[in-house]
Amino acid sequence: LEQTAGISEKAALIAGRLPEVKAIASYVGKPSPIDFNGLVRQYDYRQAPHLADIRLTLAPRQGREHNSHAVLLRLRKMLAPLNINGISIKVVEVPPGPPVMSTVVAEIYGDSLTDYQKQRDAATIVMDRLKQEPFVVEVDSTVEAEQKRWRFQTDKEKAMLSGISTQDIALNLDLANRGQIASHFNLEREANPLPITVRLDKEMRASQNNLEVLPLKGLSNNGRQPMISLGELGDFIELPADKAIYHKNLKPVVYVTAELEGRTPVEVIMGIKSDQDNHDITPQDWQSRNFFNAGGGEFWQIPDDISVVWDGEGEWDTTIRVFRDMGLAFAFALIGIFFVMRLQTGSTALSLIIMSSIPMTVIGIMPGFWLLNQFGERFIDNSPDPVLFTATAMIGMIALAGIVIRNALILIEFIVQARNEGMPLEEALLQAGATRMRPVLLTAGTTLLGNLIITLDPVFSGLAIAIIFGILASTLFTLIVVPVVYYLVYSPVEEKI
Repeated sequence: LEQTAGISEKAALIAGRLPEVKAIASYVGKPSPIDFNGLVRQYDYRQAPHLADIRLTLAPRQGREHNSHAVLLRLRKMLAPLNINGISIKVVEVPPGPPVMSTVVAEIYGDSLTDYQKQRDAATIVMDRLKQEPFVVEVDSTVEAEQKRWRFQTDKEKAMLSGISTQDIALNLDLANRGQIASHFNLEREANPLPITVRLDKEMRASQNNLEVLPLKGLSNNGRQPMISLGELGDFIELPADKAIYHKNLKPVVYVTAELEGRTPVEVIMGIKSDQDNHDITPQDWQSRNFFNAGGGEFWQIPDDISVVWDGEGEWDTTIRVFRDMGLAFAFALIGIFFVMRLQTGSTALSLIIMSSIPMTVIGIMPGFWLLNQFGERFIDNSPDPVLFTATAMIGMIALAGIVIRNALILIEFIVQARNEGMPLEEALLQAGATRMRPVLLTAGTTLLGNLIITLDPVFSGLAIAIIFGILASTLFTLIVVPVVYYLVYSPVEEKI
């Protein structure tokens, strides 16, 4: 516990060098207050002398240059020198991100007769492969480090001749090592009585020689009970300490975890899976790989009775399910909009013309995210900090489907009214564009201004960016595409008439 507290103090002093850090709180040997991430990462179980949490409170956004994620990237590099001699320091941002065990999680399973140690060995192979990936950091697993323990093996014959039972030896060792409560001490300022524990001093019980000289009462001889030292009744044997065995759905599992810097889980996992059992790859393939040609050029292999599952506790499975559900919601939104337009206009063709402004949002959103990654500080301490298309950006794209319909509806309604009054088709189209351009641009401008402030939020910035670029492209294209599509649909009808 004292060593953990010392490392925590060093880490806190390093974190305190950042001007963005306002306050620091350390929790050594016990968990910090539960939060959004802690629910899934099970921080409430972090009660051990070798575990500690350090909570950092950042200064207000207007008082710092970088956002929380950029501060995290800088802090991770600053704390990297402390990751030696079995020490593992992980930096977690709360929020953003879905509540998962880690950004990338590999679950190592075996067959029904596979030894659990074989799963641990396979986890080491997966960890080594993850460490080869660029911008993959904090690679770890649930496999505990090798530890030793002492076990006292009693010489049954000597113990019997001395009149000392194995139970007496175990009780004395337990008393010396773990201690026992002898009584309680009452203080008027304490709500509960304080226990008085009888136990050897830490320096005494940490030495094997000190334990061997522990006196035990032997067999009574002429009314006297000779004192016999523990070392005369057996020997201490050094054994490896038992390691934890994890289960998921009643199956033994080993978890391998990792964090990413500027890369998506899908990109990393697809690259690693493409290299598994692929003997044809070469190190030169690192340069030729991309999102559509997955892989990393680093061959790796695990035994046939071992399987690796990537879509369990990490962000990949969460991302797939979120975007799948968002896609279904987008489809239902389009169907709902179509029926509303069909009921309003009484024409299927007219409804589809109005809805033609919706695909224009994608033309603005995707290039918009690409454009943002071409400007600004996109690398923090040699770590990429890109602007990614997130789940909130997908929400913004769905919201745009209802927003941009308004502009097309205003144009079409004006065109229909003008034609009902006897105005020629081409003149009605030109008149609608000239008359309704200012209201369309003003309404789009107010929407843009309203979303600018949301771009400062680390979670919902994707929503604001999607709306801003989507409505820019849709507004400009709607003023051109919708009248053109209307003309192409209804011009041949008028010529026939």
